[in-house]
Amino acid sequence: MKSLLKNVFAIAALVGVSTLANAQTIVDAAVGSKDHTTLVAAVKAAGLVETLSGTGPFTVFAPVNSAFDKLPAGTVDFLLKPENKAMLTAVLTYHVVAGNIMAADVLKAIEAGGGKAVLTTVQGAKLTATIEDGKVILIDGKGGKSTVVATDIKGSNGVIHVIDTVVLPQ
Repeated sequence: MKSLLKNVFAIAALVGVSTLANAQTIVDAAVGSKDHTTLVAAVKAAGLVETLSGTGPFTVFAPVNSAFDKLPAGTVDFLLKPENKAMLTAVLTYHVVAGNIMAADVLKAIEAGGGKAVLTTVQGAKLTATIEDGKVILIDGKGGKSTVVATDIKGSNGVIHVIDTVVLPQ
């Protein structure tokens, strides 16, 4: 498990998210990251800034801009339209788990779960965390996979783990 943590932290250093760690709340952290401008725009469009700036604690699996680029053409623009706010909110809250879940906690849960840990999101659906090739992978409700590329970015109201693909509820 120690070698896995070293790999995860080494990847975090390569991603260049150090500016996230100096922010106050998890929203401040995302706003301060050039790699999360699409996520910030989506959080604002969904009206979730105040909620995610609240006391929490929250664990956010934050997709980088390139994660949104992997979605089918037009998806982000579609979700950002005011008439699609409920759908956007559902997608975004699927990336949030109540509590302050650090990387070591995820790894322990995966080990205790015989190779997988099921996380209940604020949206109400499940995300499954597993380990593949020494990396933590999230499997969403549609069977899609996202790799955790940076971990334990602490805010005053929670923690952020950066992911490389948007996860989607069923």
